Formats: sequence, C-alpha cells, structure tokens
Amino acid sequence: MNKLQMMSLYRDFRKDLQLIEKQLERSVRSSSPVIQDASMHLLKAGGKRIRPIFVILSAQFGTYEEENVARVAVALELIHMASLVHDDVIDDSDMRRGLKTVKARYDNRVAMYTGDFMFARALETMSAISNQQMHETLAQTMLDICKGEIIQMHDQRRVDQNLRDYLRRIKRKTALLLSTSCELGARVSGTSEENIRRLTRFGYFAGMAFQIVDDILDIVSTDAKLGKPAGSDLLNGHLTLPTLYLLQDEKFVGYMNAAFDETLTEEERKNMLQYIRQSGAIEYAQQMSDRYLQKAMDEIEPLEEGRAKDAFYQIAHFIGQRKY
Repeated sequence: MNKLQMMSLYRDFRKDLQLIEKQLERSVRSSSPVIQDASMHLLKAGGKRIRPIFVILSAQFGTYEEENVARVAVALELIHMASLVHDDVIDDSDMRRGLKTVKARYDNRVAMYTGDFMFARALETMSAISNQQMHETLAQTMLDICKGEIIQMHDQRRVDQNLRDYLRRIKRKTALLLSTSCELGARVSGTSEENIRRLTRFGYFAGMAFQIVDDILDIVSTDAKLGKPAGSDLLNGHLTLPTLYLLQDEKFVGYMNAAFDETLTEEERKNMLQYIRQSGAIEYAQQMSDRYLQKAMDEIEPLEEGRAKDAFYQIAHFIGQRKY
C-alpha cells in the first residue's frame, strides 16, 4: 500500500474525519491566547490521524453513532498531541514535522501547560459518554502514558538497556494508545466482547510495528522527509531497536558515545547512519516489525467482512511498507 492508497482510504471516511477535525479545533480553544495559539500550532502541524481512523474503523463493527465516535476520536488524538508536546520537552527537540515545536516556539513551561491542557480537554470531551468501563480504560491509558514518559526520561542515555526495556517503552509510547483507540471505538459501538478483544489486540500489535518502523525510518530516511535530522533518536539519547542490535559493536559504540555526549560532528552523523544501514540492524528490526504485523492481521482475520476489515488490512500493509 503506497501513500496514494492511504489517502484514498482517508477519503472513504472524509466526512467522519472532517467532523473530528472541527471538534479538535473547538477543543483547543482557550481563554489563554498563548495556550490556544500553542495548541492550534500543534494541531495545524498535521499528522496521520491514525488514532481517529482506528476509532472510526473499530466502531464499524457495531452500531455507529457519529457524535459519540467523534468524541472518542477527539479525546484520543488530544492525548496523543499532549504526549508529543511532553516528548519534545524531554528530548529538547526544536523541530517536528518540519515545523518548530511548541517548546522551541515558546518555552518548556508553556509546552508543559499546553500538554496538560490537552489532557484535560480529552477528559472533558469524554465526559458526555456514560460508559464507566470506557472511562476506566481511558484513565488507565493516560496513567500508563505518563509512566512511559518517566521511563523514557530514565532510559535516556542509559547504555545498559535490553530488548525488554525497548519493547516496554514503545508499548507505552505508541502501541497502548492505538490499542485503546480500537478498544474504545469498538466499545462505544456496542459490538461483541470477542470483537472488542480482537480489535484491541490488533491495535496493540499494529502499534508495536508502527513504532518499530518509525525507529527504522529515523535511520534510513532523509532529513528533509523526516522534518528533523536523521538519527535524532540517538542524538536525543534514545536507543531504538536498530541501535540496540549494535550495542556490542565497538565502532558503533564510539558513535553512540559521541552522540550522547553531544560531540558528534555532522560528518560523523552521516557516517554513523551509513554504518547502521549496512550492519544488518535494519533487516533485524524490519523482521520484528513484520512479526507484529502478522499477529495484527491474524487478530482481524475472523472479523466480519466489510470495508472496515479491508481498511485495517490496508493500514497494516501501509505500516509495513511506509517510507515517510
């Protein structure tokens, strides 16, 4: 599945996404001009809106109620946006998607308040839905995301990490929110518990694959396509699956230490990226991503045939093949 096919999939659900986008804009309005401007800046930076799409598609397996589906989708996208703002503070990142981050445009304090504001708006958005189990799931998800931010800070520039540390981190960073998007989208539609379980697991497995591919792209893509320097994860002190593969490699460790010490030159950065690309690390990470994607597709195989199931298959293929 290429980018053109992905855009075609989004067109199929254009009306739903337009409603969600309008509600997102309403949600970030604030009596504070600074908070509103910062929130709108992040919203207008765009994004793939994967979480809203997962909510929409999961809700297709039950009784689809447009307003409630939109509320769930908006809440989850706001939580995602809040986590991005906080991540940029943790990483001291100046660029995201080719634009200045909130912390770079303002400062760390405004960025943290903006993220907290979006968390609060997410809870407010969900308050119109009376399902207690959905609120409990959302609350637990937010707690786990916050734990993940703390773990990410703890793991930053820590060289004694292993695969379990990495998988735990990306679960909370990405997979959990995609899993919750599927679960709440399915639950708000009143579909069966079996469908809810399968869709929840699909979201988790797809989310794990999505983040691994993101980490691969950080190494193999270009600065222009990423909207930030390639290798930013390592420059920010984060070991990802491709770089974990090389932790016993002396030459790579030299590059890593320089990146962590912020002494890596531009030429060394390019050489480091080339070294990682030729090491077998990318193939290793891709194989693990493919295994997660296969598990994701196995979960939806028994679901009812229809455009939602087809769309999930297409998204899974897109995740595995995406180049941007």
